[in-house]
Amino acid sequence: MTRTVLGVLTPSSNTRLEPLTSRLVGGLPGVSAHFSRFRVVDVGLAAAGQFEPSGILAAAELLADAHVDAIVWSGTSGGWRGIDDDRALCAAITERTGVPATTSTLALLEALDRAQVRTLGLVTPYPTAMHDAVAATLAGHGVQVVSSALLASTPSNWALCLIEPTEIAAAVAQAASGGESGSRPDAVTVFCTNLAGADLAEDWERELGVLVLDSVALAVWHGLELAGYTGPAPAGWGRLFDLPGTPAGASAGAVAGAVQRS
Repeated sequence: MTRTVLGVLTPSSNTRLEPLTSRLVGGLPGVSAHFSRFRVVDVGLAAAGQFEPSGILAAAELLADAHVDAIVWSGTSGGWRGIDDDRALCAAITERTGVPATTSTLALLEALDRAQVRTLGLVTPYPTAMHDAVAATLAGHGVQVVSSALLASTPSNWALCLIEPTEIAAAVAQAASGGESGSRPDAVTVFCTNLAGADLAEDWERELGVLVLDSVALAVWHGLELAGYTGPAPAGWGRLFDLPGTPAGASAGAVAGAVQRS
């Protein structure tokens, strides 16, 4: 059996993405996920220095020792630092390790493009200024955030893991309905990798009739593609894994009009 080895860069204080990622790939033949951490403890624009390349590249080099097929930064810093920052980081990882790389934010942009999403509901647990920076980044790439839902923010990145799934579900429902704007979006993104939500996306899609894109699942989705995985797609994790170009031979028309079917 051909092996697919996925390397995942993880914020040091994150306790959600590793078990979710392992569960997501656990049923895929020959696929395993392996993790490397670098220090991230604070939330907020003032904490942007945590994402300087040196520590991330050192963690990526450790993953390369395991002969991984792709490296994913399972984090959303590109949302407020800017897409160019994520692209430069991925280029640096590949230059240093010889391994293709992506991020949760770059994966989101790719998924939005394939699903032909133009309006988005944004769910984050970030301070308002940080949330607004994410919305501005997305707008700069042709996606309008028409509804927002902010979970309770905290200066501790670790504390985000304490947000209950019921709270996340309520925020997703608020964003899907259009919130105060009343403008129902084409899709909703849960934009953070330290939230317990990826495994609930399929339930939310069924209940709300809208595509739900979770940052943890997005990192795996794009990472598997970069790794050259061609086996069956994960089941039970939402319509993300039915998008065109996804493993298991999804045709270009498999989710043509994913938004229209919502």
